Amino acid sequence: MPAVSMKDTIRQAAIDLFYRKGYFAASISEIAAASGIRKASLYHHYESKEALLFAILKETMDDLMAHLEACLKGIEEIEARMRAAVRGHVQFHLRRQKENFIANSELRGLTEAHYQAVVHRRDAYERVFQEIIGTGRRQGVFAPGDDKILSYAILTLCTAGASWFKPDGRLSVDEIAEIYENFIISGLKRAEGITGAVIADVSASAVRA
Repeated sequence: MPAVSMKDTIRQAAIDLFYRKGYFAASISEIAAASGIRKASLYHHYESKEALLFAILKETMDDLMAHLEACLKGIEEIEARMRAAVRGHVQFHLRRQKENFIANSELRGLTEAHYQAVVHRRDAYERVFQEIIGTGRRQGVFAPGDDKILSYAILTLCTAGASWFKPDGRLSVDEIAEIYENFIISGLKRAEGITGAVIADVSASAVRA
């Protein structure tokens, strides 16, 4: 097993603290202490707390995109592509729960330039889902609807798991991903699509599970 670098140690300490306390409440001194180094030493690796947050969010977004590309590789049939995309999105968000929770709650801590960089990457990710939905509609596999709004509905629903998932809970990551996958495919094929009310009901049920 390769040795863990100090930069990785700091990053993991920050993830744990940002997840537990929130970005604004966690201090550089706390991150340094959790990393086993002095505060001044931390600045040799990250120039600021904001730079550390950006590094976490950028790496998480880059890894999410790479994961999606790997999930879709070699799959051409449109329903199978959507199933793979949804399944992969849910699995990634549950298995890397802390980073994804931070990514969805702490964007406001970034500078404008860093914010735009993350949002640009996120938009590219969303376009993959929009392209799958649009292709499915044109092929008659999915019911008519607005590609962008449907992509937002799907991703909002699938991302929510990072806020409630319990690793020692009743269902495994793969079992939860399969539930989401079947529900979303069913919604895309129905004329009424996936509505906000249905999303709220499913999210609430998932918390109770």
